[in-house]
Amino acid sequence: MRNIRIVIILLSIFLINSCALKPITSEYTFIKTDIENVELNDLGNGNILIYNGANILHKMDNTARLNIWLDQKPLGQIRPSEYVIINLKKGKHQFKVLHIDVVNMRSEHEIEVDDKTKIIKIKPTITSNKLELTNEFPKNFDKFKYAEKR
Repeated sequence: MRNIRIVIILLSIFLINSCALKPITSEYTFIKTDIENVELNDLGNGNILIYNGANILHKMDNTARLNIWLDQKPLGQIRPSEYVIINLKKGKHQFKVLHIDVVNMRSEHEIEVDDKTKIIKIKPTITSNKLELTNEFPKNFDKFKYAEKR
């Protein structure tokens, strides 16, 4: 009976840790802001805020971490309720997004950046990932933090 408990505990630990996505190192320069609160007027003209909009279900089971590649170069890992600000030139850009659930969930997205592009939301879904140009802050943005390079 004692051996069964040990096996169950070890199996549980293995399953919880198996969903952990290893971070990738960014090749992009994040724009550090000295502004305590980011304002919508500070964005645009190439300065783009990208945030992880994962919901509570993905946060609970540790599947909300996103590894992101932008134009074939690693942007890095953005955890839930984190954001980065980068400078992108006008034109089309390719995003490749990966999160781990039971299997690797990969998706590719193309977005057109212009002077009015300000905010991009990326979030994991049950079957893939979703990327959308919102140009508005998420609810509770004051609880989001700036993602550090990992």
